[in-house]
Amino acid sequence: MKPPTELRVSKDRKLLTVTFDGEASMPLSAEMLRVLSPSAEVQGHSPDQRVTVAGKKDVAIARIEPVGNYAVRIVFDDGHETGLYTWSYLATLGRERERRWRDYLRALEEKGMSRER
Repeated sequence: MKPPTELRVSKDRKLLTVTFDGEASMPLSAEMLRVLSPSAEVQGHSPDQRVTVAGKKDVAIARIEPVGNYAVRIVFDDGHETGLYTWSYLATLGRERERRWRDYLRALEEKGMSRER
């Protein structure tokens, strides 16, 4: 997959807008990127090991680091920095953001967890 034509972090560091050639811009909140991090710490090594991350409503993007021609590492202000966000993962998050966000909110509710700290 080709790299995005634009990765733009908002001034408040709470939103990453990703644009791929020929597609509409996809706004991804820092909170969503953090709680759906592709890292093993969040995803585990199998679906039954996936961790529901709570308390990240106010997380922000500290910085973005390029990783070759295929991904970026997003460093969050809570210290999380182990996920590599490939271009295809960012595109998938952008296209499926509403469903994935609903699934996340449902998982929080089922586990009695909150987006608040």
